[in-house]
Amino acid sequence: MSSASTPAYGATLGEILATLEAAGFTGQMATRPAGHIVCLTCRKESPAAEFDLQAMRRTEGASDPDDMLAVVGLVCPQCEARGTAVLGYGPDSDPDDAEVVVRLGVLRS
Repeated sequence: MSSASTPAYGATLGEILATLEAAGFTGQMATRPAGHIVCLTCRKESPAAEFDLQAMRRTEGASDPDDMLAVVGLVCPQCEARGTAVLGYGPDSDPDDAEVVVRLGVLRS
């Protein structure tokens, strides 16, 4: 994972996404059930572990669990598009996001 594309500590979600976009992560990815991700460029779904995780930044809300996000820069195994996904983690996260977070190795279960 590259640290060159990591914004300063305390950056907003918008700043993190802008930094990753400037680094070439211009596509978007979305979670699907069973630990899968769909690339919104080619519309193909693959297991999260098949995506190349190239950048990651976590946000952690001290007082708001909704701020617990992992912003990842991924490369699609099907079309090689570079894109981002915003994944919730923690006690209030979406189950599909939580499974992808584990399968990408962003956080250990």
